Amino acid sequence: MSDDPQRGSTSRAATSERDASARRLLEEVRPGMDLCVHCGFCLQACPTYLALEDENDSPRGRIVLMRALADAALPLDDADAGLHLDRCLGCRACETACPSGVPYGSLLEAARASLREVRRPDWFVRALLGVFATPWALRAAMAVSRFIRFTRVPALLGRLPGRFAFANAMLESTRDTLAKSAYRAPGGTTGRRGSVAVLRGCVMEGLFASTNRATERTLAANEYAVVDAPGQRCCGALHAHAGDLDGARRLARVNIAAFERSGAAHVAVNSAGCGAMMKEYGHLLKDDSRWASRAHRFAATVRDATELLAVAGPRRGGALPVTVAYDAPCHLLHAQRVSSPPLAVLGAIPGLQLAPLEDADQCCGAAGLYSLVEPATSQAVLTPKLRNLEATRARWVATGNPGCLMQLGAGLLRAGTPMRAIHPVALLDASYAALAATEDGSLPAAE
Repeated sequence: MSDDPQRGSTSRAATSERDASARRLLEEVRPGMDLCVHCGFCLQACPTYLALEDENDSPRGRIVLMRALADAALPLDDADAGLHLDRCLGCRACETACPSGVPYGSLLEAARASLREVRRPDWFVRALLGVFATPWALRAAMAVSRFIRFTRVPALLGRLPGRFAFANAMLESTRDTLAKSAYRAPGGTTGRRGSVAVLRGCVMEGLFASTNRATERTLAANEYAVVDAPGQRCCGALHAHAGDLDGARRLARVNIAAFERSGAAHVAVNSAGCGAMMKEYGHLLKDDSRWASRAHRFAATVRDATELLAVAGPRRGGALPVTVAYDAPCHLLHAQRVSSPPLAVLGAIPGLQLAPLEDADQCCGAAGLYSLVEPATSQAVLTPKLRNLEATRARWVATGNPGCLMQLGAGLLRAGTPMRAIHPVALLDASYAALAATEDGSLPAAE
């Protein structure tokens, strides 16, 4: 105990002010909490409740904890409350199941931001968020990752037990498994469907660059004019999910300005988590008088790449005689409420057979950094997903989010199954390449 009464008083006042600031974040979302009537419809939709069978690890249980923190019935540094809020995947399947319209995603972000006021995140999380917010560090990290992948060391280490081995399997799963596509749209693209700039993203451009190029090619083949958006950065989703709302806002402002400069009518995103974040920039910056209206206008231009392709048909490609299971990314299905466009993309591929997948709407356990910081729960959620995938006997599992591609890809590699994970747009791109190969290297004109 301090011998200086004045110093002790100052410390208590600072703590009180800090707690009040943290609780204000929860008070702002109190109306959303009050929508919850504890009906229980969310329970069977919640992957952590199904895996752990603990009411505190269900959406309604976590909302009870949020209320207790807001009312000071629990101290903000309560270890158990922090544990159960940290365990949430943020998949937002509960929002789809909820009959009362509880905006659980915004409640979770506010709760995590309030806890961040009173406790420092794990050093590993702080380091990762710092890398994703710093362009040169991100480029260096991705370059190192690609070099390690090139050595084939991850393929060997990935089959060993433990968290480190699983991370290696995730890296190995990003290796290209399709031949490089090369084709030309007929006479170039007319651009009659408008201009579009593609979010390159962090992990997508760093480890799935071929899928980004496939996205650009397929959009051009469907008569969009693809333009560049220099200066774009990480979307901020990882920061928002970790409670670093200020970090997410800084990145959002940079992206809004970059895509505004591009002049594009649409912003195409092939990462479900990034798309969900960018479509909610208006909410993220609602209290920023300088950026609120710009954020709302920008968010209205954001589309998942499959949404834009579906509007165009999409045009049919060449035959790919493969069996594919589709696993819906949570932030595409539950956060963005986009369900049919990815199926339309797969439906434009002649010869492709779509295998029914049980619980295709359930989370795979990736959830951004979750598989690295909560590995035990992540694996408990992944295990039934792998069983269901194996039952389909498909050659590919298609999913539109880098975290899901890596989580499912790693799980399949470690299980020794020949099934591999792939983005739906990459399959459409391969289909267009197959069609062009039967002609003169270019796609025939759309009908």
